[in-house]
Amino acid sequence: MSDIKIKKPLLPHHHGSESEHLAEHMPFTEEFQTVSQIFKLLSDPGRIKIFWLLCHCEECGIDIAAMAGMTGPAAAHHLRLLKEAGLIVSRRDGKEVYYKASDTDEAKYLHLMIERMVEISCPEETRRLEKVYMNREELIKEVHKLITENIAERYTIEDLSRRFLINTSSLKEGFKEIYGKPIATYMKEYRMKRAEELLLETEDSMAVIAESVGYESQGKFTAAFREHSGMLPREYRKKAKD
Repeated sequence: MSDIKIKKPLLPHHHGSESEHLAEHMPFTEEFQTVSQIFKLLSDPGRIKIFWLLCHCEECGIDIAAMAGMTGPAAAHHLRLLKEAGLIVSRRDGKEVYYKASDTDEAKYLHLMIERMVEISCPEETRRLEKVYMNREELIKEVHKLITENIAERYTIEDLSRRFLINTSSLKEGFKEIYGKPIATYMKEYRMKRAEELLLETEDSMAVIAESVGYESQGKFTAAFREHSGMLPREYRKKAKD
């Protein structure tokens, strides 16, 4: 037997063609039921918080619980329900299970709706949320500005993902597309170029220069500089001056 849906009845009172058109093309109850189930799933504020977090980063269950401010079992319960609904996905890496939002229209629309509602109910958040609506290129350029202007700091991909509300995979892919290299490679070369400038333009000690370009010890800086330039920092400075 074929699955044929019965045409919806027209309105008994003919007040306008637009109403009849809507009645005829209205989605079936089953379709509204699907939407209702999703909204019912997001009726818990803690669950919404977890879903929102996973729209911006991929994280393990333990850290998700900590970020959401709840116990491990409570977070696991919410994660299971979100996964069963298809709003998030998971992967295993050794003993850790990592979660992130699904790359589906449903997840994207819900994410946008949540943030729009937060923006409406909390106008003071508007400025912070502007970052969420930047296109990816603008966002990556903001990341580049932060890490190059604060070269002495060491930011992990996860740090940047949380700070700029962008998925780690999108961050890595986007940075490489715009700047031609992975973030770690780009920053290592950037640090070495800055170190060359400091060696030529200042009389700072190797320890001071090492700290200025983000190395916790002079030894690690010296090894990295030698790998980059083929000579020790002191040799580079002496050769340039000679």
